[in-house]
Amino acid sequence: MQSICVFCGTGRGRGPHYAAATEELARELVRRGIRVVYGGGNIGLMGVLADAVLAAGGECVGVIPRSLVEKELAHLGLSELRIVDTMAGRKAEMAELSDGFIALPGGMGTLDELFEMLTFLQMRLHAKPCGLLDVNGYFASLQQWLDTAVAEGFLRPKHRTLLIEGTEAAALLDRMAAFVPGGGRRAVR
Repeated sequence: MQSICVFCGTGRGRGPHYAAATEELARELVRRGIRVVYGGGNIGLMGVLADAVLAAGGECVGVIPRSLVEKELAHLGLSELRIVDTMAGRKAEMAELSDGFIALPGGMGTLDELFEMLTFLQMRLHAKPCGLLDVNGYFASLQQWLDTAVAEGFLRPKHRTLLIEGTEAAALLDRMAAFVPGGGRRAVR
């Protein structure tokens, strides 16, 4: 993987552990030589991510709708800032630029982005790994809901396994690197 899109919140959350995990992920991505693509914002975990990638000497590409640039929410110090017309255009551009996706804690927009990429993977519209970095149990109820969807017959077990989950950046990235489209896994090197 040469480029990973990170979905995350415009808030910082309650407590320093969210920013710390975001910074850890940023450093690990840079250490591996992976370009970071994200939503282009300068606030919340989005800003933490971009600042940490840049501070570590990495490449950080932001994709942001024009309306958010006009509200002065764009990070202006990025390696590259791509301005698009719509939120849908933002997601499409981020997907095009990326070899995989990771969701950090965030709100509805973060989940919208993650689940669109998971749905496209399920439908075989792309073959890129989708990861979830669970910080301090933030996504525990989401993971439980997915398990319930399987138990109740709304989600096939093979599709449940498409979401690669982890609590540490390095281990999550290793599992994503081992991802094989179609449900298999390559051996981790």
